[in-house]
Amino acid sequence: MSPNGSDRSSRRPMRRKLPQVLTAGLILATATGCTYKDFPRLGMPTPVTEEAPRILSLWQGSWAAALITGILVWGLILWSIIFHRRSRTKVEVPPQTRYNMPIEALYTVVPLIIVSVLFYFTARDESKLLSLSEKPAHTVNVVGYQWSWGFNYIENVDGNPATGNEIPSELDAIPNRFTEQFPKGAEGVYDAGVPGQRNPQTGNPGPTLWLPKGEKVRFILTSRDVIHSFWVVPFLMKQDVIPGHTNSFEVTPNQEGTFLGKCAELCGVDHSRMLFNVKVVSPERYQKHLEELAKKGQSGYIPSGIAQTDPARNAETNKL
Repeated sequence: MSPNGSDRSSRRPMRRKLPQVLTAGLILATATGCTYKDFPRLGMPTPVTEEAPRILSLWQGSWAAALITGILVWGLILWSIIFHRRSRTKVEVPPQTRYNMPIEALYTVVPLIIVSVLFYFTARDESKLLSLSEKPAHTVNVVGYQWSWGFNYIENVDGNPATGNEIPSELDAIPNRFTEQFPKGAEGVYDAGVPGQRNPQTGNPGPTLWLPKGEKVRFILTSRDVIHSFWVVPFLMKQDVIPGHTNSFEVTPNQEGTFLGKCAELCGVDHSRMLFNVKVVSPERYQKHLEELAKKGQSGYIPSGIAQTDPARNAETNKL
């Protein structure tokens, strides 16, 4: 059999399998749990805070840039395969090119431009998302510990501005730049979770953090042991909870409901049990919940984290 005949016979099985491969790819692309309404979010959950759409927009823009780059690269690959394939009649080696300065400049400059553009939009949005207001409506100290979560609601629950003005020792791990902005009379209440705890309404595992709809909440993140990560899935944002270091961010919930949260940092053997819930309610129901915690005897605060010296607690001069 001639060499050309051998090549043709070897290509026939591949041609017969091509429709099968394309069909399998189409099924994998379409047989998912997503609907056409979910597609624009590209895998992200529905945002439930005023800040989350900014994150979603950055996510969508990154996908668009990646898709455009991919189409360009795939197009160049296909063009090379089609127009520079080996001739069946000619066997000589094609002309070899050592240097092509325009192309070399292109594949050096274009990636720099792509990275610079992505860096600009990421830095712009990160700066906006991590900016802190002068006086948030509410402050919650989120405490991570193996293997659950605690929530210190730094609130003036009894309405008396004369109570709770001294910062208790339980909050010593929180830097002064945060404690100076605590509301006057904040005697506070707390809720401390355990791994086996469940939300009574949904049955979801973990303790439940309550938040008011339409009001800005500042989260102050502290750890009592190892690094954790505070992630409320539909907030589209997560941040590390680090012992000896205080992170913070603010959100304004705009949709009532109960949402899932979890630790997104491998923190030990029972990391998978560090789950929690976030229940967004009306401001009136939120205030009532705080009063219910006080009636249960959960006034004051749980220890927020590892004790730090004054220089360590206030080393960061981040202006709020």
